Amino acid sequence: MTEFEQNQTENSQSMEDAMNSVQEVNVGDVVSGEVLVIEDKQVVVGIEGAGVEGVVPAKELSTSPVEDINEVVKVGDTLELVVISTIGKDKENGSYLLSKRRLDAKKVWEDIEKDFQAGNIIEAPVTNVVKGGLVVDVGVRGFVPASMVEDHFVADFSEYKGETLAFKIVEIEPSENRLILSHKAVVETEKEEKKKEILANIHEGDVIDGRVARITDFGAFVDLGGIDGLVHVSEISHSHVAKPSDALAVGDEVKVKVLSINPEQERVSLSIKDTLPGPWTDIEEKATVGSVLDGKVKRLTSFGAFVEVFPGVEGLVHISQISHKHIATPHEVLHEGDEVQVKVLEVHPEEHRIALSIKALEEKPASEEEPKDVETYELPEENTGFTMGDLLGDALKEEVEETTTDDSEK
Repeated sequence: MTEFEQNQTENSQSMEDAMNSVQEVNVGDVVSGEVLVIEDKQVVVGIEGAGVEGVVPAKELSTSPVEDINEVVKVGDTLELVVISTIGKDKENGSYLLSKRRLDAKKVWEDIEKDFQAGNIIEAPVTNVVKGGLVVDVGVRGFVPASMVEDHFVADFSEYKGETLAFKIVEIEPSENRLILSHKAVVETEKEEKKKEILANIHEGDVIDGRVARITDFGAFVDLGGIDGLVHVSEISHSHVAKPSDALAVGDEVKVKVLSINPEQERVSLSIKDTLPGPWTDIEEKATVGSVLDGKVKRLTSFGAFVEVFPGVEGLVHISQISHKHIATPHEVLHEGDEVQVKVLEVHPEEHRIALSIKALEEKPASEEEPKDVETYELPEENTGFTMGDLLGDALKEEVEETTTDDSEK
């Protein structure tokens, strides 16, 4: 074979190889395209291996709105694209309509499907607030119904716009571009996990900080950081509380003591008053023996009157300490609610007892006084521990001795 013939054979083979290497382009194919020209509303690319060009409209460049094409692509960039349709009747001289957005969306749907099957939590920004809920961007459009935004009622969703939240995938249907998400499910799961953590780490007797979450007629529910504990109305204060709302308000920061825990029922009983100084704390300093205090008659009994001298502290005025006059019952001179002054006779902190006297602060009526030449023996106001016999014994002995002496002298 001559050299000319050999060259012709090689050229023919090269052309055949080149023709064979040209890739046929069909609708639905995924191709690579090099950016050749950037125009106002579209990008012209050369489809690699096909020897033809394609056009990518601006709206098909990204799953997000494109305001400036130059911020998305540059000349020389290689893009992965999907063929949407042909442009022009002559296939050889025509071109193709291509999309990067649809290919990206397809991959996003595939990833979302994997997350859905695995039960994964995804994060996405809220792009819009509509009447029925929230619109979010996860590479494709996702929707959060109003009932799935939070685990409590929300009147205004406007503050969510621009926020990035965590979501659980509730429903997915790529063929219909349907993606339903729930933030509420994430919140509930987190709270449940926090509940278990708190229940496992708190113990009876612990004193912890909390915040008043709700108030009812029978008490207040305090948020401990993930679980609510109940402070019964009787555990709010050492003094009487008629209604929890009289002493507490929603949002109040309080210190509580754990009284009991029921992990199975997720119930925690709390006390506020057990973290506060008791009414009898330092009572010996507040009510020293001999001091005079203002008080209010709280209860009357057959043997005396109970007078409140400090919130939660009542002392007893024995019937013998009410008046210098003889009275059959305390009701003769006192009534519940009377404001009185009392003198402190005795204080017993351990037993929570205080002995008080009203008559010690009153002047003895003249009509009650004995003649001066008659010696009398009056029991002391305070309990000295001596009996009547002890007090009168010596006096009687002296009187007998004097009588004996007088008889002998006679």
